[in-house]
Amino acid sequence: MTASRQERRRDGLQAAALEMRAELDAVNAAREAGLSACRRAIRASGSAIRAVHRRDPTAVEAFVADACAALREAQEAVLPHPAVAFAGFLHDAEKEYAEAVLTGALVGGGPLPSSTEVGVQLPAWLNGLAEAASELRRHLLDRLRAGELAVAEELLAAMEDVYDFIVTFDYPDAVTGGLRRAADSLRPVLERTRSDLTTTVLQERLQSAIEHRLDTDT
Repeated sequence: MTASRQERRRDGLQAAALEMRAELDAVNAAREAGLSACRRAIRASGSAIRAVHRRDPTAVEAFVADACAALREAQEAVLPHPAVAFAGFLHDAEKEYAEAVLTGALVGGGPLPSSTEVGVQLPAWLNGLAEAASELRRHLLDRLRAGELAVAEELLAAMEDVYDFIVTFDYPDAVTGGLRRAADSLRPVLERTRSDLTTTVLQERLQSAIEHRLDTDT
């Protein structure tokens, strides 16, 4: 009797092991596929942002399309496995993709697509928006160097609007994906940018005053 019970127990464990391994194999395969696709999405998103700064809309469109395709592949791969879907790497890829799309929208001055339109979770969209606002500093400084003061002022206004919007979401980090840290990081970037722009405006006014005085004297 004891031997028979032991055999049945062993047979049951072996059968359970086969089922469990099959399930874990599927989870692991989904994780590997999702990770690979997320890496591609992040790389393409970074390339899209750099193309925005280069003011190359054709490249932006191509890289955003690549990032979107890779992200959708990742989302589809991990969808049946919630533990994998919420492991963190998908959120990072969604955030980077949202950042790329929203950076382009902010620089272009157009309406910002919603999280649904971008196709990402709301926390990823919010964090992507905060990082997109930080990216505007680089673009603003490039425009200042080119003498495009009016455009730089518009970009600063966009940064301020985003910051004022972001800080209204006072929820735990577990709900927003760490949005408070993103807002804290954006604030000093905004302050430095405002200072740089103010300095440039004052220099422009001083230069104009000097030139006007010279014209008057002559």
